[in-house]
Amino acid sequence: MKKSSLLLTLVFLGCSQPKKTVSTFKTEPLTQGFKSYWFDGTAEISSYRLTQSRYKEPRQGSAVLIYVTEDFWTDAQVKANQKNENTQTVLKLNRTKNFLTGIYPYSIMSSIFTRLEQPAPLVKATTSIQEWCGQTYLQLNRKEKIQIKSHSYFEGEADQNLTFKNGLTEDELWMWIRTQPNELPQGKIDLLPSFEFIRLNHLPIQWYPAETELIEQGPVKVYHITFPTLQRKLSIHFDAAPPYPILEWTEADLQNPTLTTRAQRIKTLKLPYWRLNNLGEEHYRDSLGLKPF
Repeated sequence: MKKSSLLLTLVFLGCSQPKKTVSTFKTEPLTQGFKSYWFDGTAEISSYRLTQSRYKEPRQGSAVLIYVTEDFWTDAQVKANQKNENTQTVLKLNRTKNFLTGIYPYSIMSSIFTRLEQPAPLVKATTSIQEWCGQTYLQLNRKEKIQIKSHSYFEGEADQNLTFKNGLTEDELWMWIRTQPNELPQGKIDLLPSFEFIRLNHLPIQWYPAETELIEQGPVKVYHITFPTLQRKLSIHFDAAPPYPILEWTEADLQNPTLTTRAQRIKTLKLPYWRLNNLGEEHYRDSLGLKPF
């Protein structure tokens, strides 16, 4: 009887298809083309024309994606001033949005750090949101487990410390697109939505079921992420050829498709932006099509 029960258990486990929950992919050595593009001492800055859906109305603004490689302390998980035996090279994304809702402005910034040539690339992610009602800040650190700290002005969200088993996050997939898009997960998975979406919609910080698909449209690929329970669909359009620049993205409310956020690329430049902080160097913003303050 015990042998029969064990056999049935093994058959059940063999037939079941668990959803992917761990953020790992097959690593390949960095190509010379990758090194030439990403290790040239500059950052890739792309500007986007933004239509942000907020409070059920479209808001005009701008978005910027800044991708850059840098040396990163593995223990403290902060940028290193110089490379040494205790640092690793990461690809960092700073994703910003700026738009107005009536009289008051929104400023949103997310930073995602992923290690290169690692099967589990995500190491850290942060998001901050500022507007005249208040501000929020979330930070994820990935070591043996995922630790998330959340601070918020809003009731029910303030000062949370959460620990989760390793899992896959929406924010890190923006990095997979730029490094190994063919390794993007497809099918049904559990996914932590972007911190931006979670906080703008005052949702619990947790993994949600998602359906993902990578399709090819000529010279462009589109990665779709659908959250059925959240009635949300994110579609990221990117060039099918290296270095896989992101051309546009949309966030659709599946209950009301008219409430769709869209970002369309204006310009991409390679610049050492951290040096361009002198009076007169604002003209680089003009080159990116960004309005002056």
